Amino acid sequence: MAYTDDWESLMNGVFGPGGRFKAAPGTSAPKAGGSAALPDLNAALLEQQKRLDELLKQQNAQLKTQSDATAAALESSRQMLRDMEDEGLLARGTTDVKPEHLGSFEGLAAEVKQTVLGQDAFVDSVVRAMRRPFVLGTEAPAARNVILLTGGAGTGRHFALEETARRMAARGLLQSDRIATLDLALYPNSGAEKLFLQDLYAALHAPGEILAFEHYESCYPGFLKTLSDLAVKGSAPLSSRYLVNKEGILVDAGTALAPGAVSRIDPCGKYLIFYSHKGREALADKFGAALVSALGDVCETASYTREDLAALAAQQLNALAQKIRTRLGLTLSAGADVRDYVAAQCTTQKGAAGLSACTDRFFRALSEYCLRTDETLTGTVTLTAGPEGVLFRLNDGADQPLFDLLPAAYTGALDAIRAEINELVGLAPVKEYVFGLADNLQVQQRRAAAGLKTASLSMHMIFTGNPGTGKTTIARLVARYLKAIGALKGGQLVEVTRADLVGRYTGHTAPLTNSVIESALGGVLFIDEAYSLYRGEQDSFGLEAIDTLVKGMEDHRDELVVILAGYTREMETFLTANSGLASRFPNRIEFPDYTAVELLQITQVLAKNKGYTLAEACTEPLLGYYARWQAADARTAGNGRLARNTLEKAIFHQSRRLVAEPAAALDLILPSDLELKEP
Repeated sequence: MAYTDDWESLMNGVFGPGGRFKAAPGTSAPKAGGSAALPDLNAALLEQQKRLDELLKQQNAQLKTQSDATAAALESSRQMLRDMEDEGLLARGTTDVKPEHLGSFEGLAAEVKQTVLGQDAFVDSVVRAMRRPFVLGTEAPAARNVILLTGGAGTGRHFALEETARRMAARGLLQSDRIATLDLALYPNSGAEKLFLQDLYAALHAPGEILAFEHYESCYPGFLKTLSDLAVKGSAPLSSRYLVNKEGILVDAGTALAPGAVSRIDPCGKYLIFYSHKGREALADKFGAALVSALGDVCETASYTREDLAALAAQQLNALAQKIRTRLGLTLSAGADVRDYVAAQCTTQKGAAGLSACTDRFFRALSEYCLRTDETLTGTVTLTAGPEGVLFRLNDGADQPLFDLLPAAYTGALDAIRAEINELVGLAPVKEYVFGLADNLQVQQRRAAAGLKTASLSMHMIFTGNPGTGKTTIARLVARYLKAIGALKGGQLVEVTRADLVGRYTGHTAPLTNSVIESALGGVLFIDEAYSLYRGEQDSFGLEAIDTLVKGMEDHRDELVVILAGYTREMETFLTANSGLASRFPNRIEFPDYTAVELLQITQVLAKNKGYTLAEACTEPLLGYYARWQAADARTAGNGRLARNTLEKAIFHQSRRLVAEPAAALDLILPSDLELKEP
């Protein structure tokens, strides 16, 4: 280096070549034993020392400049990697990976556990499942590994896989952390074959090395066979030949021997992962034993302990604190009481997702507080939780209810539906039950807020009674009511009969019934004259529909309400068709026949809705008429339909009367307009 040459020049200047002292100009070298030249020698040494100090300063300055340039270059490289992470070109966390961990699984599980809390054993099993092909070895296009991730809703199955993939990609163990996901519920029948094959092909050829499957329970069995062949045999034949266009879309080539046509698909060397709330047995029921035998790993989440939930809640509150500091410019202060309140939001239905929903609600409320003033707020916002709910205060201000800051929940729909149900004539026991559903939901929400366990209430119902007693009307209102109180997401009513569930040939019934179930998810499936599904032990199609219905209710217990309706006696026989049928319908509501007085009230309501009024003189004739019909045979009389038919005939006769009496009131129905035929 240049420093060495300068140093040697300096030393030679002091001592001369070979290490002999060199006198300064104008002086002589000292003689042995002499002392006369010592002052000059000291002066020379001082001069050379000054030159040496100056040279060292220059050298240090150069070294510092080089060090700063090196550090700047390293930081620039790191920033470039961070930018690539933000753009999705590198897995998040790549810049933080230690060099010794590149290409290694060492310490990977511990890293994942830093963010995936309360599921240590599950994380270990997921990391082991992802490592398995690295140890055993696989060759593309065969699947790297076939994995079942099972456990309750909201227990971290998806998050754990995502974090494992992210950290594996950061270490270079995966080319990408992207996970392609196929929702198999989108392919419930054979008519979705082309869509299924296209989506499967696209997912297999998408970037990333992981393909996950959701909701296999609701998929058409024929498509599950394709997935089973992929996992077990490493390849699945197609029922037709396909060409792949430049957009990657499969085009049916028919029977033509077109060059490059695809007749089989393979796993493309990906991990094949199935999500489920159930274990091997449920998988075997759908796919068969061969797929279960091909599973490399079964990873099951555990229920969260109280300590796990507390840690998860603390994690969510820390994230909330950062968000509040960044977005609102405030510092969050919250104690163990708030942490426990958040932890209590983990329910059977929501799982740990209830915790993030709770902290999101905190943030929305505090954001609303900031939006109510145009001033910049600073300081500390303190949250406290107690029996009265969650309170907040800014700095030294007074405590205020936090959730009062949020816009009031819209209750107009709920109030309107309650009023509509209340206006129905009669049906007191039915109304009592329907309104009780809302009471139960409210109590369970309060228990959850207080940190107590919650109990989900089965809402499947059986409506029994004669025709015209309001079963269909109540079913429609129940669907809307359950949505209004938050028990159902959709609130639609899908009304079907045997013809909509039972197929015309072997193998048609189950897909048909599953398709109907899928259309009703989030709402109510109402099966009128349900007893017609069972026509005896020889009715194999009907029994298949019932079995499929029972399984669908189990698979979608939190997103579907089924209401069966029919005659009382026939429904009792129907419930014996399947051993699990009766137990799934704990709520049996008998719709009583209407009395004569109730039928009169129904007639008056119907008339009012149509813009008519019954004359007072119509009361006694109608009461007698309805009493005679109900006493004769309420089952065939029609009940509410009898009142509707009677009014429609009266309106018809009134119109004929008004032609002859132009000055008569247009909205009044007289006794002469009634057609009261005896039973």
